[in-house]
Amino acid sequence: MKMKAAILKEVGKPLVIETIDLAPPKANEVLVKIAASGVCHSDLIAQESPGTPKPVVLGHEGAGIVVEIGPNVRSVKPGDKVTLSWIPYCGVCVYCTNGQVHLCESAFGPMEKGFLPEGTSRLSKDGEMIYHDSCLSTFAEYAVVDEMSCVKLPDAMPLEQAALLGCGVATGYGAVVNAAKVTPGSSVAVFGCGGVGINAIQGARIAGASKIIAVDMKPQNLEAAKKFGATHVVNPADGNLEEVVKGLTDGVGVQFAIDATGNTKATSNAWDITRKGGVVVVVGFYTSKDLTINAELFHRRGKTLKGSSYGDINPLRDIRNLAQLYLDGKLMLDELILNRLSLDDINIAFDGFHDCCGVNVGRAVISFQDDTKFEEEQELIETV
Repeated sequence: MKMKAAILKEVGKPLVIETIDLAPPKANEVLVKIAASGVCHSDLIAQESPGTPKPVVLGHEGAGIVVEIGPNVRSVKPGDKVTLSWIPYCGVCVYCTNGQVHLCESAFGPMEKGFLPEGTSRLSKDGEMIYHDSCLSTFAEYAVVDEMSCVKLPDAMPLEQAALLGCGVATGYGAVVNAAKVTPGSSVAVFGCGGVGINAIQGARIAGASKIIAVDMKPQNLEAAKKFGATHVVNPADGNLEEVVKGLTDGVGVQFAIDATGNTKATSNAWDITRKGGVVVVVGFYTSKDLTINAELFHRRGKTLKGSSYGDINPLRDIRNLAQLYLDGKLMLDELILNRLSLDDINIAFDGFHDCCGVNVGRAVISFQDDTKFEEEQELIETV
């Protein structure tokens, strides 16, 4: 089938909108009509990385409606609303069988090569192969994905909000609830209040933390953090961070710290402001190989430092739970949509990443839902 897609052809260059071919789903795959896709900072990293296979259709934060399924697919059917998870898992490796599906490595080999988990691409133009991004490629009108990338949603879930659940929301929320295991009445510090950190703040609020301290260099991000649940905000540029945080926590520091910055200095600071027996969870993507922390009396501190991939979530369980939290009025998603763009205007979203003064608490969302063809198609699907 033919569809419109945003293609990255050269490192650092704007995406190009073209009509390309999409092959039908294979036995374990699903064809999804994309309704919306969030534009994540990781998309910018892919755009600027020489290691990204090209040409490629980017996008890994999407939601839509199932149109067609392969003969082996059992978990979804045509007409289902789905959020797409960018890490499909195998279910049989040592990590999956131990309940750690977020650590499954099965998809990463094909993913790094720009393929679906099956090992090939469904995208092409004029006979030339086009690569997939993160086993999804949601910057397009349709996507063929593995069944394990499809998370069925409640019928009442709006799809623009649902698109946000597949990456930043799940990662931030999961880092608090799954990785740190924040407890009611506890104190939490969140470093970096962007697309992931702001959802860590939401996770802390929903988990019942009594003191939630947002740490960020942008005053506008700190102001926004208050709306999502931060009880206190701290700008490290204003003074001694450790002194300020300990002053807010009876002199002992927070019980939990979440670092969503990708900056090793922030991790070191998070370690310093965490009390004895506390937990520091790192969800930011480091570009440096070296991390330095204060190791004085390490054995007597009893602290835990751990990394968290994808918020330690089980996508089929946790993304559904997040959708229900939204429908119950507990999870803020409407407020995360910074602006709504057509696919043709997608490069505006990428330009926004370079605005050092811009608010990055949320996502630009590429919406396909104003497309008349999509509305007609949705009506047809609902009759299936």
